[in-house]
Amino acid sequence: MIRDRGRIKWTSMMLPEHVKLLRDWAKEDTHEKRIELDEQELDRMNEVVAEAMEFGRMVSITHYVKHRHQLSIGTVHHVDPLDGKLHVVDRFEDVHYIPLASVVDIRFFD
Repeated sequence: MIRDRGRIKWTSMMLPEHVKLLRDWAKEDTHEKRIELDEQELDRMNEVVAEAMEFGRMVSITHYVKHRHQLSIGTVHHVDPLDGKLHVVDRFEDVHYIPLASVVDIRFFD
């Protein structure tokens, strides 16, 4: 049986700059690609936001933060068009400001 230690075996012979580049490269492999939205999806999300604000319904918001998709659940308090942010209050009464440019999907949460 071969007991290979993989990358650990060779890092002692590498320059620190090379080791850092290898770690950065491995970290970049875990990045997710941002989902591109079409006009119909944007219209659907606009309707969901309008209905959620009017009736106080809970929504699940998927947004893109630091190369990952993150899920937030709460009620939409208001939309700030000047700052381009969505004001969301979650179940624990914490306030979140989500940039509209990072929003990927909004759905009603039942």
